Amino acid sequence: MRKISACIVCYTGADEVLRAVESVLRHTGGCGLQVYLVDNASPDGAGEALEQAAKDPRVQVLRLPGNLGFGRGHNQVLPLLDSEYHFVLNPDILVDSDVLNAMCDWMDGHPEAVMATPRLLFPDGREQVLPKRRPNLLGLAARQGVPGLARFGAHYAMLDEDLTKPTPIEFCTGSFFCMRTEVFRQIGGFDEGYFMYVEDADITQKARQRGLVYYLPQCTAYHAWHRAPNKSLKPFWMQLKSMGRYFCKWGFRLK
Repeated sequence: MRKISACIVCYTGADEVLRAVESVLRHTGGCGLQVYLVDNASPDGAGEALEQAAKDPRVQVLRLPGNLGFGRGHNQVLPLLDSEYHFVLNPDILVDSDVLNAMCDWMDGHPEAVMATPRLLFPDGREQVLPKRRPNLLGLAARQGVPGLARFGAHYAMLDEDLTKPTPIEFCTGSFFCMRTEVFRQIGGFDEGYFMYVEDADITQKARQRGLVYYLPQCTAYHAWHRAPNKSLKPFWMQLKSMGRYFCKWGFRLK
């Protein structure tokens, strides 16, 4: 029987996390499934609420002593993994089909693929534009709404590609991805130098050193997409800092 693991890192909002977990448990069958819920010392008591609500033996809650950030939080499960495939999920993800096994089935048939992400929709069914090329200055500026850069944004978002079929990509969203557990372990998980933002671009580049990363549009999930950088200044500056770390590490690209 195939072994699948999944991890959700949260900071407040236990109810949303529990909805995500319930959807994964209900729709993922025929495999050995282990779901890890990592609480980053939520000030609203989410960690305690998750412990009290998580009665299913397939769910394990890890309460951290402080807010370690997104990537470091996910890395806490590395020593615990004995799965073949590991999923990184956001708390605002919902599934209504056995998308986890579907992605694993596809990767079973494509050994060159080490990482993959599904098609993600807003809860109302609108498409999310998430597959991307490697981060570059003009593409990122276009995504922030800088006028006159629409063509660079479209290229960055791979809108010039046929995304109706499985397609290799260079930037895999951290909202929902699958990685071969062996590869996740070999690359050491996420770079813990990022507290939040752009660590998904970084781990994609590490994965691409081991094989191909794919967008799988035949597999679909739902993502509420709480975009904090667009709502307040502190997350925006945090994102800029992470971009600086990424470009120093992987090289600056204008376009």
